[in-house]
Amino acid sequence: MKRGIFILLILSIILTGCWNRRELNELAITLALGIDKSEDEYLISAQVVVPGEVSLTGGKVGSPVTLVQARGGTVYEAIRKMTKSSPRKIYPGHLRMLVLGESVAEEGIGDPLDLISRDWEFRSDFYVVVAKEDTAEHILNIQTPLENIPANKMFNTLKVSEENWSATSGVTIDELIVDLRSEGKEAVLTGILATGKQEGGSSKQSLETILSNINIQYDDLAVFKDDKLVGWLTENESRAYNGIINEVKSTVAAISCPNEGKANIEVLDFKSKLKGNVKNGNPEVDINVKIVGNIGAIECPIDISKPESIEALEKIYEKEVEETINNSITSVQEKYEADIFGFGDAIYRSNPKEWESLKNQWNQHFTELPVTIKVDVKLRKTGTVNNSITEPRKE
Repeated sequence: MKRGIFILLILSIILTGCWNRRELNELAITLALGIDKSEDEYLISAQVVVPGEVSLTGGKVGSPVTLVQARGGTVYEAIRKMTKSSPRKIYPGHLRMLVLGESVAEEGIGDPLDLISRDWEFRSDFYVVVAKEDTAEHILNIQTPLENIPANKMFNTLKVSEENWSATSGVTIDELIVDLRSEGKEAVLTGILATGKQEGGSSKQSLETILSNINIQYDDLAVFKDDKLVGWLTENESRAYNGIINEVKSTVAAISCPNEGKANIEVLDFKSKLKGNVKNGNPEVDINVKIVGNIGAIECPIDISKPESIEALEKIYEKEVEETINNSITSVQEKYEADIFGFGDAIYRSNPKEWESLKNQWNQHFTELPVTIKVDVKLRKTGTVNNSITEPRKE
């Protein structure tokens, strides 16, 4: 008898349904979320999938997404208030993009990100970006060509750009939280920008011509100090930043030829190592960069069949990379006093005891930090043609 009761108890546990189960038709699948703030209220914009418009059957009638919005004193409150206008509960389990309005970023992103960082429904692999000189609401309200769902366009474009150009940085929410909590590195996020005519960007008509009235594209990197946006890097500075933190996957560079014209280098491998040290109580950092690439195009009178010509291009590229990195570091030290490169983390790893006496005044130490840069470039292949195709004509 006791054995039978015990078995029934076990079965009741195993066969019991999930207590918090929800049907798919009760959820508003949210692929992008935007956070803006005006005065004391947050405006939350959720880019939600319209189920009937993304089905595989039937003709395409309307937009596959819609924007659900609500205001509240906190992000948590505003998201809950969305149920006043949406028949389904906002579900962020498939979130791909979080867009922060520039005004929110300038005021501080720590508080609005608190819910997102601790709520179990939010996944941890979505990208976080800043709407440059714009609101998140406006960015999420723009229809996009090529991709029917704007959130997918934003996610895929950032991923492709990061892998092929190196001026953007795909930062996930987990990576952002780590930087915000770090004592030796400040946060950096990619900017997203609305381009073109501002009228009609949210309408279907904007997609019916080859040249859309308005589109969205990624811009330069946003610099944070503590949790506040303090400025923007230029494109060259953004590329240098990714090089310093060893996040260049592939890119191209147009360098000067020995006499005139340009040579285009395809970077196949870019490795950067930071080494921190403390000498006589003073911190210092060494950056060692190794680049392997091919010659992609020649637009100058140079015979690349000769080893000395290749060596000359390697030296020129080494010098240009060194100057770009040095100028970028100096610019950030002087304008923002924010260690976005993680030099403090490098000091901590090499000299943890000395770091304890440096960390409280690290921003000041960072502005005076001497940085030694060494660059080594190797060009492997030159393609199937030795010289510029216009060279015979010039002769």
